[in-house]
Amino acid sequence: MTDKIRVAVVGAAGAFGMKHLDGLMNIPDAEVTVVSGTRLEPTQAVAEKYGVANAVVGLDAVLERDDVDAVILATPTGLHASQTQAVLAAGKHVQVEIPLADSLVDAEAALEAAESSNCVAMVGHTRRFNPSHQLVNSRIASGEFHVQQMDVQTYFFRRTNTNAKGEARSWTDHLLWHHAAHTVDLFAYQAGKIVQANAIQGPIHPELGIAMDMSIQLKSESGAICTLSLSFNNNGPFGTFFRYIGDTETYIARYDDLYNGREEPIDVSRVAVSMNGIELQDREFISAIREGREPNSSLRQVIDCYRVLGSLEKQLA
Repeated sequence: MTDKIRVAVVGAAGAFGMKHLDGLMNIPDAEVTVVSGTRLEPTQAVAEKYGVANAVVGLDAVLERDDVDAVILATPTGLHASQTQAVLAAGKHVQVEIPLADSLVDAEAALEAAESSNCVAMVGHTRRFNPSHQLVNSRIASGEFHVQQMDVQTYFFRRTNTNAKGEARSWTDHLLWHHAAHTVDLFAYQAGKIVQANAIQGPIHPELGIAMDMSIQLKSESGAICTLSLSFNNNGPFGTFFRYIGDTETYIARYDDLYNGREEPIDVSRVAVSMNGIELQDREFISAIREGREPNSSLRQVIDCYRVLGSLEKQLA
């Protein structure tokens, strides 16, 4: 291995591919040697923007290279599990964007591949890395704060098949397997193993074929509860907003920012070396490779999230 971890970003021209490139540019131990996409021209434009020497089409063109130690997959959800397995089979470290899979069978297959490999295998559960949630986690770990309830709203206005950049998608996003995964994993991370889960959903969109509204209830082994509301129909603020109600304080987390229950800002600038959760996630990936250890948000650590989602899918069916 060279002095730097040589990284390929697959799906580089997409919204999250570029977010990862932004983060990687701030990590001294990382060097992006190649970017990949489905079309060469926009991928070359991304390579030029970020000063990356090589632009290729497809994952196979990445895996055959000898200047790649690690791969970040920012590709369509339906490809995540199979591509994760392909990267590991090629002997390269992998970080796959959330969700790991859109079925429990595929998630378990990816975990089996990871456990049979000597490579770092990580899923982009960004909420574990946002400074806002890190600060809450540190107060839970110190015994200062215990979660009693989490109230979470995941809202988008997405009645057409578009991505976070407003561009047309070739695949369909999913409230359960993608957006609920963030909260299901975070709730377990902050409050303990989930022991009860219930879900209901609204009408199925006639063209997209997915539920546009969903409600999920969770209970952890600590007795804490979580209520999660999700919608692609909400014509209002875009994103996910977390309210932690605890025994000593109330916290409101909006991505990397944190407030108390009175909407007074809490300084999280000293929580980590960056205020960008995705950059911190990528730093963990690079550090785990460098140190030869299991990363936070490894496949092993997050698999219970997908087992809960699998049980919820059966309820909804």
